[in-house]
Amino acid sequence: MAGCARMMPLAAHFAIAPALLDLRGEFPALPEGWAYLDAAATAQKPRAVIEAIEQAYARDYATVHRGVYARSAHMTEAYEAAREAAARFINGRADETIFVRGATEAINLVANSWGDANIGPGDRILLTQLEHHANIVPWRMLADRTGAEIDVAPLTEDGRIDEAALIALIGPATKLVAVAHVSNVLGSVADIAKIAASAHAMGAKLLVDGCQAAPRLAVDVVALGADFYAFSAHKLYGPTGIGVLWVRKSILDTMPPWQGGGAMIDEVRFERVTYASAPQRFEAGTPHIAGAIGLHAAIRWVEGVGIEAIDAHERALLGIARAELSRLNSVRLFGPADSAGILSFAVGAIHPHDVATILDEGAVAIRAGHHCAQPLMRWLGVPATARASFSAHSTEGDVAKLVAGIERTQRIFG
Repeated sequence: MAGCARMMPLAAHFAIAPALLDLRGEFPALPEGWAYLDAAATAQKPRAVIEAIEQAYARDYATVHRGVYARSAHMTEAYEAAREAAARFINGRADETIFVRGATEAINLVANSWGDANIGPGDRILLTQLEHHANIVPWRMLADRTGAEIDVAPLTEDGRIDEAALIALIGPATKLVAVAHVSNVLGSVADIAKIAASAHAMGAKLLVDGCQAAPRLAVDVVALGADFYAFSAHKLYGPTGIGVLWVRKSILDTMPPWQGGGAMIDEVRFERVTYASAPQRFEAGTPHIAGAIGLHAAIRWVEGVGIEAIDAHERALLGIARAELSRLNSVRLFGPADSAGILSFAVGAIHPHDVATILDEGAVAIRAGHHCAQPLMRWLGVPATARASFSAHSTEGDVAKLVAGIERTQRIFG
């Protein structure tokens, strides 16, 4: 493979080479020779997750919470066991854990339930320059509805949240601080505990977008001091269409329902409706039953591998990639050197879409675009970036193919 021989061996990059994981064989959708480096968008699924979902549909399927027959009871037990597992995974409690369609729905739920009940004219919502659109647009919509104002914390030169500036922006009118635990573009990791302490000192609540953190960092919502924490299953090696919203119990019990329908009620009359206790009152309709089973399997798989091992594996590969790409002329790397599993870059004046297209011809899959982070692109001074994101199934060979593909791109464009 062109360019591979020029890659320095792993030991040359690290004085003590960390043990890389060898898990690619557990992912049936990864054919030999294909470098999938788009896990920040969605992770591939290990065989254990696929088999759990197949079993849920092919052998065990029934509705939950409503049937009195045995299979329904067994599926209800499995569904609630998934909730328990999701709660334990972030050191929360099951009665604080809501199943949603994904982190986007989770944030919209908070904005439309807690937000409408607690945010009014003159109140302030504090975001940061690196947020995903899912952690910007719901708050912009809430501000437009209520007359609240949005403040934006800047970044440091290397693409971290400027925590001192963020803390200085938290004032008596700040009702909510909403930040990404890990940037989906730059991989920079926020000091959530520090931000939480500062927010709480001023009476503000803290919402954390944990989509990129949950698959690669040990998350403890109690130690972090979060009030709301959201993540999606499909980035955590689980299925699409399901995610988790954790809400501190004292807050959750005060939140009104957002969507109405079956399963979230206590009693329905035409004159009035009373609602179930949380978390059930936030899960209207028939839930994504097999999705919850798949999420549980994904959590078991991640716990079996070890989240610390996954983090170390990704950071090792990212370190190799940064070292190799930094020696190539005209390649610009974005974000801090110690980013968590995500590397955005530009290749001279070549549009990232062209970079990604040529890489795809060499069986390398990356993401190119604004990554649902247009304000961050404007801060970077580019319309888009190319992004390689690593995961438990990534290999040193994937990095070699990435580097060789970028070298080929440079040759094609002269």
